[in-house]
Amino acid sequence: MAELLKINNLTYKKNYKTILDNINLSIVSGKIIGLLGENGAGKTTLMRLIAGVNSIKEGVITVDGKTKKADIKKNVSLSDELGGFGRNTKVNEIVNFYQNVYPDFSMEKYQKIAQYLELDESKRLSSLSTGTLGKLVIALALARDTKLYLLDEPMSGIDSMSRKKIISSIIRWKSDDSTIIISDHYVTEIASLLDDIVIIKDKTVYEMRSVESIQEKYHLGVEEYYEKVYEGGLPNE
Repeated sequence: MAELLKINNLTYKKNYKTILDNINLSIVSGKIIGLLGENGAGKTTLMRLIAGVNSIKEGVITVDGKTKKADIKKNVSLSDELGGFGRNTKVNEIVNFYQNVYPDFSMEKYQKIAQYLELDESKRLSSLSTGTLGKLVIALALARDTKLYLLDEPMSGIDSMSRKKIISSIIRWKSDDSTIIISDHYVTEIASLLDDIVIIKDKTVYEMRSVESIQEKYHLGVEEYYEKVYEGGLPNE
């Protein structure tokens, strides 16, 4: 498999406070990666840096061989909580915005996902439940034909049935050569999706490990392994 994402010596500071320190990471295409870490570990910041939303001052991020922010943005789809839209904005207006802004946005793909997730485009943002909003965010992110998808806490505050629908949609509409990095507190529910996990701890990449190796070496599930790492119960190898 070809290397899709490479991060070299990335350090990010905000207001003179170090958020991420000396991040090094290499991810190949075709994988689904779980990005795990406690609240405030820097997961969202890392995703925003990869997507080119936040600017890099120390280190290099390469996506599909590209290092320029404009080129990276063409190859990365970051889930967006849609906070930039007014509460009275209709879903179809947001969809049209995505279609106009992103040349790789597939209306056909969006409509298939939206139908599966039972989204009503005539509704306004103010009328959407947390679960429906989550479904919309996922549909918009996955409707882009890109190399790398970054799904930041897509299940947060969402009911069990909606979470199952979202997980199913991720599996159904992921192409074989695309890569998904997903960050979520519902580790157990997304565990079945994952090929590898990346654990952010102490402001850096504590480790990257395949789910298969966790099961074979430690005989643990992903969530149990992750919890033991954070409790200091397993060595960093």
